[in-house]
Amino acid sequence: MMKFTSVEDAFKWWIDNIYKSLSPEEKKGKYTTAWRDYTHNLGIAEKRMKQILSEFGVVEVKTEVTYSPTIKK
Repeated sequence: MMKFTSVEDAFKWWIDNIYKSLSPEEKKGKYTTAWRDYTHNLGIAEKRMKQILSEFGVVEVKTEVTYSPTIKK
């Protein structure tokens, strides 16, 4: 299991490690479009990144918020 601080970090890892190892036939279509959109900063939604990641493994995203109120007197 690998842990990342964001979906974008996980997607960058996917591009650097999984996408590059795909055959030319596998790279066609939505994977190449996603690679281009991310690499050239054309914009890619987190939902689309998660969808592609989930095709290659299990994706679980957790958000943690910690709040410590200060008490004013």
